[in-house]
Amino acid sequence: MKVTEIAFVVYPVADLKRARQFYEGALGLAATKVYGDDTNGMVEYDIAGGTLSLGCGASQFTPSPGGGSAALEVDDFEEAVSRIRASGCKFVTEPVETPVCHIAIFSDPDGNTVMLHRRKNV
Repeated sequence: MKVTEIAFVVYPVADLKRARQFYEGALGLAATKVYGDDTNGMVEYDIAGGTLSLGCGASQFTPSPGGGSAALEVDDFEEAVSRIRASGCKFVTEPVETPVCHIAIFSDPDGNTVMLHRRKNV
């Protein structure tokens, strides 16, 4: 078996309407597909060659702060950090600079870990 790409990542959420307000408002993402409804559904956000999905209502979609994490590559790291701060979210890891990137980690309204990431030209 050879894995060729990440098809999509799903974050479980307790309230799809609230999650959409955050992901579409604070992060500025645009929904590309919506399935079901706010109590038992899924929304997808196509980002470059991948998809970030939010799932609600099904037994496999139980939010957990210890779950996975998605790193979102941004074109303007400082602006992205400012936008997250303005949304009221708290950073789990404040913005840091590494030799190869800038990164900051925050939690969405359901406790899912999300990373802002900006590669350096190394």
